Amino acid sequence: MKLFYAPGACSLSPHIVAREAGIDIELNRVNLKTKETETGGDFTEINPKGFVPVLQLEGGELLTEGPAIIQFLAEQKPEKNLAPEYGTLPHYRLLEWLNYITAEVHKSFVPLFWGGSDEEKAHAAKTLDKRFQYIEDHMQGDYLLGDDFSVADAYLFTVYNWCEKVDVDTSAWPKLQAFAERMAARPAVQQAMQAEGLI
Repeated sequence: MKLFYAPGACSLSPHIVAREAGIDIELNRVNLKTKETETGGDFTEINPKGFVPVLQLEGGELLTEGPAIIQFLAEQKPEKNLAPEYGTLPHYRLLEWLNYITAEVHKSFVPLFWGGSDEEKAHAAKTLDKRFQYIEDHMQGDYLLGDDFSVADAYLFTVYNWCEKVDVDTSAWPKLQAFAERMAARPAVQQAMQAEGLI
């Protein structure tokens, strides 16, 4: 399988999950500004949406959208317990968190990364404060679903790390700070970040 990624972007999440699952993936870096792959291809021909991540499967089919990709990867290696069993309440809690992160947290960063006005940036910062505070208030263990790592944690870790890049103050969230330190110490996370040149 091949993962089209940009260093530190939301594609870091499936990169981490693949390494947690022990799935070998080929990395293909994408320049999000020029929409060019590291091999010189036009990324918009691969994904007309223009966004990473994209997972190219062995048969050549393409899977897009991070939450879909990380669930797919988890299901390839069920013995790794990266996602709760389908049909159980914990499985739907996982989906609940993934939807919250993608719709309420991830998208709130857009004005801060992509040239929003001062007013839009101020609004985004306030929104992120509320969204992360909600997570802080509802973490009941070491990870989002309790004491066990799941694919949702890879996604949360990825977007939480963006706070430093856009000067969002995280000092009011000690649980999230501890979570980020815990995640950063995981071997799969270190391997993915090293491979992307982030550490």
